[in-house]
Amino acid sequence: MAYDVEKPDEQWRAELSPAEYAVLRQSGTEPAFTGAYTDTRTKGVYSCRACGAELFTSEEKFASHCGWPSFYDPKDSGAVELREDRAYGMVRTEVRCARCGSHLGHVFEGEGYPTPTDQRYCINSIALRLEPDAE
Repeated sequence: MAYDVEKPDEQWRAELSPAEYAVLRQSGTEPAFTGAYTDTRTKGVYSCRACGAELFTSEEKFASHCGWPSFYDPKDSGAVELREDRAYGMVRTEVRCARCGSHLGHVFEGEGYPTPTDQRYCINSIALRLEPDAE
């Protein structure tokens, strides 16, 4: 798939820290309960750390206690791309930034969370950048 933001691998490596690169460009996962946004309640917009695309808002963020920031819906339906992920002997739905293709995390359904969509977008903090609302 062609993305609006495409860069050579060397440029991604130069722009991202090794940890950011491992998650965003190599589909890694940060350790549970270590991310900056796991428990934050700050109001604002969460953007892709790689390209700046607006992905989620604090309005859709909820406390899932799973170890990563959780959202029940993206900011708009075109903000993320969903792909089947069969890694590690499981079938999951991977969430990628629709603008640059960076790996963000996974989305899970039917877990019984009291959200309007019954979905949990489980997103790596390191894949996001929070722009707090103006006070």
